[in-house]
Amino acid sequence: MRKLASGNEACADAAIMAGIRFFGGYPITPSTEIAEIMAGRLPHIGGKFIQMEDEIASIMSIIGASAAGLPAMTATSGPGFSLMQEGLGYAAMVEVPIVIVNVMRGGPATGLPTKGAQADFQQAKWGTHGDHPVVALAPNGVEETFNLTVRAVEISQRLRVPVVLLLDEFIGHMREIISQPEKIEVFRRQRTRVPSVDYLHYDDDNNYNAPYAAFGEGYSIHLTGLVHRKDGFPINDHPTIVWNANRLLKKIEDNLAYLEDNYEEDEKDADTLIVAFGSAGRSAYEAKLLWNKPLAYIRLRTVWPFPDATIRRLARGRKRVIVPEMNQGQLCREVQRCLTGDTELLTINKVDGTMITPQEVLEVLG
Repeated sequence: MRKLASGNEACADAAIMAGIRFFGGYPITPSTEIAEIMAGRLPHIGGKFIQMEDEIASIMSIIGASAAGLPAMTATSGPGFSLMQEGLGYAAMVEVPIVIVNVMRGGPATGLPTKGAQADFQQAKWGTHGDHPVVALAPNGVEETFNLTVRAVEISQRLRVPVVLLLDEFIGHMREIISQPEKIEVFRRQRTRVPSVDYLHYDDDNNYNAPYAAFGEGYSIHLTGLVHRKDGFPINDHPTIVWNANRLLKKIEDNLAYLEDNYEEDEKDADTLIVAFGSAGRSAYEAKLLWNKPLAYIRLRTVWPFPDATIRRLARGRKRVIVPEMNQGQLCREVQRCLTGDTELLTINKVDGTMITPQEVLEVLG
């Protein structure tokens, strides 16, 4: 099916088709259309929408809904995403799958409510405290917003982790004709068949890609933000602390091949590599098409976990790497770690709420 849609509309459509049946949120520019669509449609398909009193309550409500077995999502922007950080860390610790859509705008504080930015890139990974598994995806347009929303729901359910979808205002509000499927294959949580007396919510065999129980299904489940045993109850001994931390890490480390998702064009004769994500990646690719020389290119669709090995491979032997991003330099810090030898790193940074243009990329290309 072909239709004209905005990024926010595509996100809401995809979430419903992917099985989201609970949305708890609080309106905030430029993500409010997602909440409005979910409010109108979820009650008609057996789902629930609740407007909470703030973003703290919003993320806690979707954690509760997910723990009770309903695939759950919220949507926000920078200030609201800041308020959600404690809940995001709690979701990671208790291993409850949720999706948080962050339609990025300029900041800090109230910043530029109606303008776009990419300044929450590092916050998506490091906003909350402690070592924690978080996956973050970043589309570059409306159709990819649909596809990555579906993928975000699947990853969250499969790995029992929070997944952040990083749009920006430009993508949230741009309208494009997209090809949207009538039906998609939905990944659904498998219900455990282990007898309730033997069930351990955090058993070693019950980490990812495994059946697990929800509240109300007859199993004893204890959720706590404290370090806990396999049955969920808090404990403070050294082996359990190490086991608990490594268990969370394994969700990412064991699934890097499944999680990594990039669009790349590796031109062997190119002495320049462009690394970008989101709407900045759109402009960078247009510049690549306009430039009359070989140019290697990678656009990250999964921005966390960061594809270190892929960037090292693509950057090896290049004279320079160019990173365009709509912030004061966040992606470039990750890219810098992957560079060796005499490879020069050039950045294009824009913080005035407007998109980086292909012409600005061409100026740096020379």
